[in-house]
Amino acid sequence: MKFCWVLSLLLVDVVFRSASDASLSSTYVSDDAPHGTYTPPRSSGKPSSVSSTTSESPVDGEKDTAKCPSGGLCSKLPADCFVCSYHHNCSYGKPANFICKTKAGVHCVDGSNRQQTTFNLTVTCQFCWQLDPSQYRCNTSSTCTTVACPRERYNATCRVLEHVSCLGKREFHKRLFCNWTGGYRWSTTLTLSITLGGFGADRFYLGQWREGLGKLFSFGGLGIWTLIDVLLIAVGYVGPADGSLYI
Repeated sequence: MKFCWVLSLLLVDVVFRSASDASLSSTYVSDDAPHGTYTPPRSSGKPSSVSSTTSESPVDGEKDTAKCPSGGLCSKLPADCFVCSYHHNCSYGKPANFICKTKAGVHCVDGSNRQQTTFNLTVTCQFCWQLDPSQYRCNTSSTCTTVACPRERYNATCRVLEHVSCLGKREFHKRLFCNWTGGYRWSTTLTLSITLGGFGADRFYLGQWREGLGKLFSFGGLGIWTLIDVLLIAVGYVGPADGSLYI
């Protein structure tokens, strides 16, 4: 009898377990799960019908033509408005002809007022860094000393002017002499040295306070220091304390 009762209990337990498994497999969200809990469904094996869309930024076809005059002569356009097939088999310093093509959105004409996109341009055969200093602009540095021996140099970034065409890159680097100014005038300094140099006025004007006080309390070194300063300022050996050039 005991064996029959145990066997019947085992059968009842198996029936209840199979029923609970079937109820759990028929839903994705359990009844006991808290509100907002999500259990992902089983994969059905079919490909998803939702296609992923890739957001592509529109191609910017508009060019910056603000500095490119429309309807003017092609040979007078700024160099940034066209592209040329430069070659280096030309004689240095002599004119050379190159074939150039205007950039998108740039309109120009030839001497007969005919619109064209390809034209010939005559350029002096030389690289941009070989141009005359008046044809490019460089940044200045106020961290180097202009009154130094030997003269100090600094690394400057230079760019060719808009309407100047040349071979190579239009932006280049050069080592230039320090040539910045703090606003001090050589004529004013020399005048103060001659008239009030015995009181150190010239040194005070240049920002050299210690030398100015020395001249003031020594009455210009009894005139000797004053005379020496006049000569040194006249030849430009004594300059502003900040290391800049005279105006």
